[in-house]
Amino acid sequence: MPELPEVEAVACKLRAAEPWCRIVGCGQFRPTTMQGGGRAIGQRIVAVDRRGKHLLLRLGNGCFLRVHLKMTGNLTVAQDARMHASTVRAWFALDDGRAIVLDDPRALGRISFHEKGSEDGLFAGLGPEPFDAAFTLDHLVRAAKATKKPIKLLLMEQKAVVGLGNIYAAEALFQAAIHPARPAHRLSRPKLEALYTAIREVLGAAMSSAAMAYERPGEFSEGESFPAAVYGREGAPCLRCAGTVRRMPQGGRSTYYCPKCQK
Repeated sequence: MPELPEVEAVACKLRAAEPWCRIVGCGQFRPTTMQGGGRAIGQRIVAVDRRGKHLLLRLGNGCFLRVHLKMTGNLTVAQDARMHASTVRAWFALDDGRAIVLDDPRALGRISFHEKGSEDGLFAGLGPEPFDAAFTLDHLVRAAKATKKPIKLLLMEQKAVVGLGNIYAAEALFQAAIHPARPAHRLSRPKLEALYTAIREVLGAAMSSAAMAYERPGEFSEGESFPAAVYGREGAPCLRCAGTVRRMPQGGRSTYYCPKCQK
């Protein structure tokens, strides 16, 4: 699933295409892909934003379209609204002849229309953005001390901080030398400070690599240009201590870590 860096790369690409046009039509090729898309017809797109892993197409009347890319989705601007790839699941025709399309091979992505003023309620369960002023060390300490869950599962919940998925949560924990199964409430403040710094550094580096990867044509997937230290490296030597990288199931996903240097 695309994580914050990849979703931000999609948002940047959309902004660069300048889709500041009026929506004149829409459609979908799977009935579950889009809800209420027709209510956006007649409205002009005025901004492309991101909240966590969600893309927001803001409309001139204050309403917005929310897009979740799920596992393989990509939102892009097609030069001709009449032409669609076989993997396009939904589209919005623009008054200049182009279209915004959701290209999604696995057909898991979702688009929904939301009224003006509904954003706070819609995202009430999400934590702060990792580079916003609201995400402080004290905030992370409070979130960790309030739960006995393993620290990696806390990071994946999107409540302590948004945007971290399986890849970058594992990488941040490795950089901070924290075992992913450690109960969050047992981590010391110095350990959490190291994690706080690692989250920002890992996501910052990943955003740069995602932006470069997205400039290339073809399919785009999370972490494809990011130099992972542990993710996907089961059985390989640890880049820090020469121990062996391991993999374990955690929360229905594979967690990669070094048992020798992550305590």
